[in-house]
Parts: sequence; structure tokens; C-alpha cells
Amino acid sequence: MSGSDGNPVIVSASGKHTASLIFLHGLGDTGHGWASSLADIRQDHVKIICPTAPVTKVTLNHGFQMPAWFDLMSLDPSGPEDEKGIEKSKTNIAKLIDEEINNGIDPSRIAIGGFSQGGALAIYTGLTGKHSLAGIVALSCWLPLHKKFPAAANQANLKVPVWQAHGDCDPVVPYRWGQLTATTMKKFLPEHKFNTYKGLAHSSSPQEMDDLKDHLAKLLPSA
Repeated sequence: MSGSDGNPVIVSASGKHTASLIFLHGLGDTGHGWASSLADIRQDHVKIICPTAPVTKVTLNHGFQMPAWFDLMSLDPSGPEDEKGIEKSKTNIAKLIDEEINNGIDPSRIAIGGFSQGGALAIYTGLTGKHSLAGIVALSCWLPLHKKFPAAANQANLKVPVWQAHGDCDPVVPYRWGQLTATTMKKFLPEHKFNTYKGLAHSSSPQEMDDLKDHLAKLLPSA
């Protein structure tokens, strides 16, 4: 496992590298936060890439600086959003996707996922990006700039499977947000699944990780 300031944490494939998972952490976390949990559930042909968001002021946290993919201004689905920041981070994640493609990994063998704010960016990047990926994994999160969809999506990406998971006791990103996001996305995504985890707060659980392991095995089977 590697990773230093500014560089993603990389968990190299333990066998022949034929698939990649790019996973984006939540607000205030770093790439290290998810790397070891994902390393425990991945198959040996999958390389895991966990970038760290740049440190920036977060309006919702009284302007306090922390790793964030974009500014958060409101906890209301109809509140203002940092479109410029979301687009900037999308561009940076797109570069990581391009690097994997340049290394010989087909887009259909690359999945993107994330938790909380990282999950929001993963959905946005996966749906609006120029490549049709293997799938999108969205944990405890929401669809950013939701009023722009489905028009904002790359039409080719509407067939990309989205696996969404949310705890019904989440005090940070309310479960209702997850449900609203699922309802919105089901209208234009034929391959969308929404898993509810009873009693789960704003975190992951062994059951969720087991389910994610099974899902990733289907998304990125051995070549």
C-alpha cells in the first residue's frame, strides 16, 4: 500500500492487474481511510486507487479547512451547491481514469465509488464522464446537481450499473436523501439498486462490506 501527500493511496493488484477501482473518501478523511477496508474485500486482479481530496474551506463547517472534494453550503436538497468545485474535482478524477486506460485497462474494467461526499462525486463523475465504466458504487451519499439530470448525463453512461447503499439511522446524510436520490436515479437508470442497512449510522458495516464484495466480484470478474 502506498500514498503520500498529493498522491493517491494505491493498493496494487496481488495477481495480474486486469481491473481497477477508484474510490473517493468522505469529507475530512483521506485516501488511507478506505484503502485497507477495500483491500480486504477485493479480488487479486483488482488495483485500488484512493485519492485524497485537496484541503479547502467548507462553508457548512464555519469555513474550517479540511480535505473536501467541493464546498458544502447546505444540508438541504434544494440548497445552493458548489458546481464549480464539483466540476473541478470531476476533472481531477477523470485524469485518474485516463491513467488507468493508458495503462491498458479498458473503461469497462474500471469501477468508481465513494462514501458520503466522495460517493456524490463518484455518481456525478460516472454519469457525466466521457467513458462508460464498469459501474458506480455510492455509499451513504446523494446525487449532486440533481436538477440537471438526466440531461447532464452522457447518454452512453445511462446503462452503467449504480449500486447505492445507505444506513437508515444516518444523522449526517439523512436516509431520506438517499431515498430521494434513489427515486430520482431509478427514473433514468435501468440498472440501479438501492440497499438499506437497518440501524446503520453514517459509516459502513460488515454486512454492507460483504455485499459490496459480492457486487464488485460481479462488476469486475476475473478476466
